[in-house]
Amino acid sequence: MAQILKNQGSHKILAIMTGLNGENPLQLIETAGRTAYQSRDKINDESANRFVDMIRRLGHESVLEHSAMTVEFNGVSRGLTHELVRHRVASYTQESTRYVDEKDFKVVLPPDKDENEKIVEVVLGQDGPVKVLTKLSVKDFIELNEQMYKGLRSAGWIPEDARQILPNGIESQIVMTANLREWRHVFKLRCSKKAHWEIRRVFVNLLKDVKERIPIVFDDFVIDESEITATIPVK
Repeated sequence: MAQILKNQGSHKILAIMTGLNGENPLQLIETAGRTAYQSRDKINDESANRFVDMIRRLGHESVLEHSAMTVEFNGVSRGLTHELVRHRVASYTQESTRYVDEKDFKVVLPPDKDENEKIVEVVLGQDGPVKVLTKLSVKDFIELNEQMYKGLRSAGWIPEDARQILPNGIESQIVMTANLREWRHVFKLRCSKKAHWEIRRVFVNLLKDVKERIPIVFDDFVIDESEITATIPVK
């Protein structure tokens, strides 16, 4: 039986790049960044926060590229992943519908919609005698879609052929790696009020997480809990 997913998209931070000597991300960024000034002699136990805060405030965000983060996203739709992979300065590995049998059939739907409401009238046989079916709900359609997919697989269609009829909302998993500067860019776009509701919610939750883990890099983002958005205030 198909499963409907609402607001279940989640993230898991798999790794944040550090130095070989155990430096945290800020210390690594400072070590690389001070190359420009030949000022590594000024590094001490307290200097990394001040240095990274300074370069971020000055807009020298290229220095943030010296550290990276890898994140796994679960319970999200392929619609979300299609948007995500448009960010080109990153690496991705995604669950493959060519090789994975989507027999579990989990579909992500808008949280404010009633999937049981009978709202669509389906008409068959338009080239001959017209037969009007009763109105169908989104859940009805998903269950029919599931039956068709599983039927094609039972009929011998391999996953890469049967996947052609999968809905855009089919659940997927994807892993993304990007440098910290690119993550800032992604947050600016995907936490915006203009972003799609699914990706916005997932990325605001991820932003909350990284603001706690690496505050100096991300603490200029202000999160609005009421609208599930985040922005960098114009100064």
